[in-house]
Amino acid sequence: MCGIVGICGMEPTYSEETIIRMRDVLRHRGPDDSGIWRSSDRSVFLGHRRLSIIDLSPGGHQPMADSRGRDVVVFNGEIYNFREIRDELSSSGQEFRTQSDTEVILQAYLRWGTQCIQHFIGMFAFALYDADRDILFAARDRAGEKPFFYLHDRNSLVFASELKALMQYPGLARELDIDAMNSYLAYGYVPWDTCILRGVRKLPPGHALQYERHSNRLKTWRYWHLPEPIFAEEPDTQMLLEEYKAILTDSVRRQLDADVPVGILLSGGIDSSLITAIASQVSSKPVRTFTISFPGHSKFDEESHARLVSKHFGAIHTVLPAEANSVELLPELARQCDEPVADSSLVPTYLVSRLIRRFVRVGIGGDGGDELFGGYPHYSWLLRQDWIRRFVPPSVRSQISRFSERCLPLGFRGRNYLIGVKGSIENSLTMVNHFFSHDMRRALFLPLRTTSAHMIGQPERSRMEMIPNKGTTLQKATSLDFMTYLVDDLLVKVDRASMLASLEIRAPFLDHRLIEFAFSRVPDYLRVHGGSRKMLSCLLAKELLPKNYDFTRKHGFSIPLARWLRGEWGTYMKSVLADAGTWFERDTVMSLYRSQEQGLANTQRLFALVIAELWRREYRVALPSVSQHTIGSLT
Repeated sequence: MCGIVGICGMEPTYSEETIIRMRDVLRHRGPDDSGIWRSSDRSVFLGHRRLSIIDLSPGGHQPMADSRGRDVVVFNGEIYNFREIRDELSSSGQEFRTQSDTEVILQAYLRWGTQCIQHFIGMFAFALYDADRDILFAARDRAGEKPFFYLHDRNSLVFASELKALMQYPGLARELDIDAMNSYLAYGYVPWDTCILRGVRKLPPGHALQYERHSNRLKTWRYWHLPEPIFAEEPDTQMLLEEYKAILTDSVRRQLDADVPVGILLSGGIDSSLITAIASQVSSKPVRTFTISFPGHSKFDEESHARLVSKHFGAIHTVLPAEANSVELLPELARQCDEPVADSSLVPTYLVSRLIRRFVRVGIGGDGGDELFGGYPHYSWLLRQDWIRRFVPPSVRSQISRFSERCLPLGFRGRNYLIGVKGSIENSLTMVNHFFSHDMRRALFLPLRTTSAHMIGQPERSRMEMIPNKGTTLQKATSLDFMTYLVDDLLVKVDRASMLASLEIRAPFLDHRLIEFAFSRVPDYLRVHGGSRKMLSCLLAKELLPKNYDFTRKHGFSIPLARWLRGEWGTYMKSVLADAGTWFERDTVMSLYRSQEQGLANTQRLFALVIAELWRREYRVALPSVSQHTIGSLT
């Protein structure tokens, strides 16, 4: 795992000190080594921070050039099948100088050009400068595990692994993108290719870009899509189960491959438990497992489940108790998040990453299993809404929706569910994990007071546009979650929290072969059926896990935030919100806090505002002028 930065300009650009500042802001992503490369005319600079995982020798140093010195790459991530690609390229006569997967990217590009990414199994974000063609080629992995921010201005392309590195570039103004903040308030994250800072973009998952330096021309394209279901006939459950097991086993085996110690983030849920079971089978030595506990909070404490699994497989198990005084980490985590992320599990994810880093350099987690195989509770209620739509007239559903939106207070449990019953199932999908309504966003965020109702509703429309046109309700819901919540919340949280601890996190469920299997081959009834979820995963778990394993409980790395708000967390968060008047309307914020004290469920909404305010203070981001916002809103 590493950090990458670069400047590619039409003419000689800034001094070497600029790229060094950008690079070294990312020291936490790569504390082991650093390097820079510049073209002879000083128009192209590449920088790298290295966390040594594969080929610990100096041969893995980056930026890395080919033997001709004409192609140069900076790379963040892991290519898990690099040995097979290396053998294939070597058999055709290409020569290698190192044992690193970075050199495989260079040689694969020399052989296949921009199509090289189709050959990679892994998590990656890389940029490669091709001096012969005078282009910069960059790509991001299919699931979006590794980040890639970029700024394209009138004469250059600037990129970095994290936004805080781009903030070191003199040409970037620290101005808030109002539309991005509108999206954040709607869903708790900044989605897809948008960015919280005006002028910056994110390269979406499964996308690549090419920048022609001499013409300043930039193009991006999608090189991978989620597959559509292909059910020619009723699938054989046992055959699907064997195929699932084979792909997951191969993925785990590949991701255990490292030249440094590896451990497993064992939450006690099915996904991380399956990874532990398979890892114990394919590893030649006992695996290490790690979990976080919440003493006194049984609803959130999965430690007993994790201990059961680790003991059954003979793992070396370590537990970290989390205490409410973790509130002191919030400013640090807000600083680490390049864009605000309203996910309070940032805290335990960082705590367990910091714990693991004392023992290993690589952690393996279960991210992706819920989206692939139907693990979230809202999948069950979406299917219930299908039933309601068949039997309740549209006019009645519309009345229920209007009443709920107007009369039920924010934080009333089930409010989003009731609002979503009107119209088609797509309307229900826009209400999943919805934070603040149109009216609440206008009342809360001062710049939205002058924004049209049409623009305020853009986050919901954008989300609806990402819903596949074809498929069942469950297929649409899992696809949407994969492209939104997984990418822009969960994977951002995991990457930033683990990288703050200089720990690499791998996710076997996000092997694209397993993703394609889940979305194209597994029917709905083996994902969600009635009140049961993750049916295929449960079948595999019954085969591999202890007989007394409890399938009914799973909270993962979440925290008892509502309870903690009654103590030190509440005092601290209230003090932050009381001074959040620069962006947020104070009376509206404090009324939200009072509603939480009265028993409504607004903990995550309050957390979202606290993180946004702490982020604003850290990076001193300014609001754009009215004219700039108006122009941005119309484009």
